[in-house]
Amino acid sequence: MSRVTPARRARSAVTAGAATLALTAAATVALAGPAPAQDRQPSSPRAAAATYAQTTGVGVHNAYEKDKYATFSEALDSGASLLELDVWTSNFGSGWRVSHSDPFGNSNNCENAAAALGPGATAADQSFDGCLADLRAWHDAHPGHAPVMLKVEMKDGFNDKGGRGPDEFDALLSERLGDALLRPSDVVGDHATLDEAVQAGGWPERDAMAGKFLFELIPGTVEEGNPADDLWTDEEYATHLSTLAADNRLDQAAAFPAVHGAEAGDPREARYEEALRPWFVVFDGDAKAYAGGSIDTRWYRERGYLLVMTDAHNVDPPIDATNPEEQQARDRVTALAAAHASFATSDWYPLPQVLSMVVPRGE
Repeated sequence: MSRVTPARRARSAVTAGAATLALTAAATVALAGPAPAQDRQPSSPRAAAATYAQTTGVGVHNAYEKDKYATFSEALDSGASLLELDVWTSNFGSGWRVSHSDPFGNSNNCENAAAALGPGATAADQSFDGCLADLRAWHDAHPGHAPVMLKVEMKDGFNDKGGRGPDEFDALLSERLGDALLRPSDVVGDHATLDEAVQAGGWPERDAMAGKFLFELIPGTVEEGNPADDLWTDEEYATHLSTLAADNRLDQAAAFPAVHGAEAGDPREARYEEALRPWFVVFDGDAKAYAGGSIDTRWYRERGYLLVMTDAHNVDPPIDATNPEEQQARDRVTALAAAHASFATSDWYPLPQVLSMVVPRGE
């Protein structure tokens, strides 16, 4: 299948009208303030009993950056429901690198579980392996923690020929995190595909997801801008899932590919072969586009799909991207929950009281 189609190239430029999203959403249900991560409780009994697809949480864009958190463990301590990592794989550097703009090396707050080395230990600028080690160490120190989605932007895509393809990605996550992962096979169960499973209510209840990490994969900015790359992360990993399922090996998969870019209708139809579409149940795009009125976001919630709305601060009327008034950010989260977001993300790292919010989705 040819990857380079007008629909594919235009998707990251899709925008909606400037219609204002009403910010008087129904009943704010939020945590009163930050608590130690292991002690945090769901926002309400209703949210606690809901499935993972029936609640809305808050995420931090590029949580690995040192100007946001001194360590990645601090990002986890924030109570955020989603944290983002940027990963590079090309032969311009070795291994799986984590940085925003350096394709050659690592620039991040991951420490490779440096706390285990003793007081005062520090070891920033680790590879993706080191970030995963921090996840495992934090997980072990906080049993029963709330579920956390790790959004991984594959900046320049997979590098299968270089030994950094989907198989190696799965193996790395499995080795480092093991039983802490929520895998596609956990959701599929006895169903044939992810789509069939989630439409039948396949997402676990939030309580059943205590202590779990879920990995979302999106194509990266470099990959999407590379005219020579006609196999992006989303399609490559969905093909991987389809192949594993056909071989009865889906339990080896460790992540969920996402449809990247807000678009009206079912965006899978113009982007992927029919056989791949049922492996996409996570969608990720610009909050302003989703909230602008031209996209039926109820469609996602009714089918059990997860919907990540990015740059939540840009929805009209815009608010500060980093440190808005707390009530402004709370109102924005509940407004996007009413617009059927599963996650509202921004750079609100100074506001742990907001990051730890979990509210009912679609109200």
